[in-house]
Amino acid sequence: QVQLVESGGGLVQAGGSLRLSCEASGGTFSAHHMGWFRQAPGKEREVVARLWSGNGYYYLDSVKGRFIISRDNPKKTLYLQMDSLKPEDTAVYYCAAALTYTEWSAGNIYWGQGAQVTVSS
Repeated sequence: QVQLVESGGGLVQAGGSLRLSCEASGGTFSAHHMGWFRQAPGKEREVVARLWSGNGYYYLDSVKGRFIISRDNPKKTLYLQMDSLKPEDTAVYYCAAALTYTEWSAGNIYWGQGAQVTVSS
């Protein structure tokens, strides 16, 4: 069982930066595929960035060049550095983990509680 706790959300003006952190406990952090999702009001949850345990990356097109996902395995922490933020980035951001690609694809994902990110224009 993996527990995930996000921190670092908040209110920022457009063009500003925030860094989200996700601290994991339980399980073997380095073996898990990790990612960040977000959900804006009235919209479906979408994957923002994903980092496989073997260092394969994925980014949502709208955040490429602005967001960077990284992990510190000894600290069991996942990060999302968000620069040049836009009002459309406003959402609740969720940390996610799964042990295998099959579990990830099936939606058998461990979730954090979410962190609110609000970008004002």
